[in-house]
Amino acid sequence: MKCSVYKGRRKADHYLYVSQDAGLERVPDALLALLGALEFVMDIDLTVNRKLARANVVSVLRALRERGYYLQLPPSAERP
Repeated sequence: MKCSVYKGRRKADHYLYVSQDAGLERVPDALLALLGALEFVMDIDLTVNRKLARANVVSVLRALRERGYYLQLPPSAERP
């Protein structure tokens, strides 16, 4: 799945993954407001075999299919 990654300027180390097909249209307005202005980071082609630095690619792909976005939180905010 081809996706785009953005970072929120208001929240440090928060990264928003969205499918390139849907873009930001499925991201809730409240989440967009919380993140503030978004800065494009990169486009990436996700497959189940791809490794991501701080996220499980299977979880990201599932969230993109089910919700249309995946929010990667900073390590201190993630649950154990």
